[in-house]
Amino acid sequence: MILVTGASGFVGSAVLRCFSAAGHDVRALVRRRSDRRNLEGIRVDVAEGDLMDRASLDRAVKGCSGVCHVAADYRLWARDRRPIFQANVDGTRNIMLAAGEAGVPRIVYTSSVAVLGIRPEGAPADEETPVSFADMVGPYKQSKFLAEAEVCRLIREQGLPAVIVNPSAPIGPRDVRPTPTGRLVVEAASGRMPAYVNTGLNVAHVDDVATGHRLAFERGRVGERYVLGGEDIYLRDILAEIARLTGHRPPWVRLSPTLILPFGYVAEAWARLFYADGKEPMLTVDGVRMARKRMFFSSEKARRELGYACRPAREALRDAVEWFRRHGYLG
Repeated sequence: MILVTGASGFVGSAVLRCFSAAGHDVRALVRRRSDRRNLEGIRVDVAEGDLMDRASLDRAVKGCSGVCHVAADYRLWARDRRPIFQANVDGTRNIMLAAGEAGVPRIVYTSSVAVLGIRPEGAPADEETPVSFADMVGPYKQSKFLAEAEVCRLIREQGLPAVIVNPSAPIGPRDVRPTPTGRLVVEAASGRMPAYVNTGLNVAHVDDVATGHRLAFERGRVGERYVLGGEDIYLRDILAEIARLTGHRPPWVRLSPTLILPFGYVAEAWARLFYADGKEPMLTVDGVRMARKRMFFSSEKARRELGYACRPAREALRDAVEWFRRHGYLG
């Protein structure tokens, strides 16, 4: 039995489907009020619980031969930042301790390329690129950096049998929330992005990232981390491809991050005043700051040691746009 946390979410549901398709019995850790549409069509044992409820985690890991901890609070802005740190740092510690004490023999922890260093001039970074906490912009990156450090500590000090994977920017079907990356696709596919900044992302199909989790489970070395990426691509080319897929005009105005930074502050202030549900604004200060750098990464280590492979970014974008269109997200 393989337990997947965050199994009702975007990456988590893809990981769950991947393990199920490979013949594993799977268990999904979900909160009581979670949207469970992504579990439809999968033969899955559902365990209700919460990363902050240790007793529920002890029940969930019981009898498992593996745990994939995918759950995370992936927001680039929040009125209150504390829940992001609680979920990503404290929650990670809780599930790791529960799995370790239950004697689970194999754990995959889903970190992020957000915790890796960035090379100058847009050269691809990898698992060994130097980085420090001071380089982390915003609560999501900071919390994921601290969470990965805690997993590494438990591996070193308590012999936790964990392998770490660092997905890049996953895109594809079943992004029900959607994630910040998915929101970018929705906005562009709806014709609501008339301009862009000169940044770049490493785009990976979510199903390739899920396969990377399974390969890390089967072949990864304990204590090692593996970038699960795809294709390095400039934002202007991402938006041009989405425009081609949807028949919209691609954006042609290029903006400087310095120019739009004040608008990020305005958008966040507006969200604090008028978004009672805590909805994240489309433009955030941390998002603009991150856009100053080209977030390009190499998956060579995962290819070499795990047999990881990835498809072109255009296929991930195509599948995402088709799914969003079919499910009524595009305005």
